[in-house]
Amino acid sequence: MSAARTTTPANGARPATRWPGPVGFVAVGVLLLVVAPLVLSPFRLDLLAKYLCYAIVAVGIYLAWGRGGMLTLGQGVFFGLGGYAMGMHLKLADAGEGNLPDFMVWSGVETLPAIWGPFRSPAFALVMVVVLPTVVALILGTLVFRQRVRGAYFAVLSQALAAAFVILLVGQQGLTGGTNGLTNVQFFFGLDLYDPTQKRIVYYVAVGALGLVFLAAWQLTHSRFGKLLVAIRDGEDRVRFLGYDPAVVKTIVYALSAAMAGIAGALFVPVVGILGPADLGVVPSIEMLVAVAIGGRFSLVGAVGGAILFNYGSTVLSEQWPSGWLYLLGGLFIAVMMWAPRGLAGLLADGWAAVRHRWPGRAGPAGPTAPVSPAAATDGASTDAAGRPAETTVGVGGAKP
Repeated sequence: MSAARTTTPANGARPATRWPGPVGFVAVGVLLLVVAPLVLSPFRLDLLAKYLCYAIVAVGIYLAWGRGGMLTLGQGVFFGLGGYAMGMHLKLADAGEGNLPDFMVWSGVETLPAIWGPFRSPAFALVMVVVLPTVVALILGTLVFRQRVRGAYFAVLSQALAAAFVILLVGQQGLTGGTNGLTNVQFFFGLDLYDPTQKRIVYYVAVGALGLVFLAAWQLTHSRFGKLLVAIRDGEDRVRFLGYDPAVVKTIVYALSAAMAGIAGALFVPVVGILGPADLGVVPSIEMLVAVAIGGRFSLVGAVGGAILFNYGSTVLSEQWPSGWLYLLGGLFIAVMMWAPRGLAGLLADGWAAVRHRWPGRAGPAGPTAPVSPAAATDGASTDAAGRPAETTVGVGGAKP
């Protein structure tokens, strides 16, 4: 018993929509690593590095929301945990051995707080960038998913966590920098962040991190674990009846998305040179989600592209219309949600499916193929009756369709 519909061509050939994947990945890599540093000014290159940090967060949201159905409105918390872990080490390194970070001096702190001491070690800081958000997500996921909290209730809970996190940061002026946060970061593991040539290395690190995170998410998506995750999203009770524990799967993926957000936050600090509560609260968390929704939450490429386009649009619109760019951005989001609920990736998939349907003989060297659903063209997957990707369905006894 299965609700899945295959999209394999009748002649058994591989669908033509999949072959450009590796080529596209390499092409984008060349654009980011070679072309962008040559044509962009140092200021614009820094902005692109900032967009790439948000793209790393988008990969985690894609896994948690697009594949797992967990509406995460609190990714700013994990972004902040990773960012503050890195920022604490960088501020201590800037201050020098035996000295206090500048904001502590201004706040009247006389001795370094005990919690800051271990972050003098770069190895400890790098480990905490991943461990801190992962542990928090594991604890929260275990408590929440065991109680079968999901949907809007989980979204509100994660949003409340982001709000509480900001209140905690603001209230600890001598420990976290308060409202201003960690500012004026000057060096990143020996690199002078005020030297455009040296800071370009930070951009390359951001590109490499995004590439690795992207490949990891791609592998997970196309693994058996990834298909189980989609099955839980589309029929959690059915999966539970077959002997799987959805709470464990969802907690693992939620922790993985948190780790990705922590990595993004850690890179954000040297890229921007500042990290404060304004970058981590409810509004930034919602913006991260909106970016993925615009790009297409069912598509890994769409989520990454949406994060970059959304933040680029924010920059351009704010430069052209300083007093009204938020309204324009909101209107764009509403338009996409009304006419393209699967995001821009869904629109592109619709267009490609229409072209293949109109000229089936030109789809590829294998000849005419069966029409592919829009979401399937996006991720190489089929859809269910509601139009959602359903590349995985659970049958009685795990039988194949």
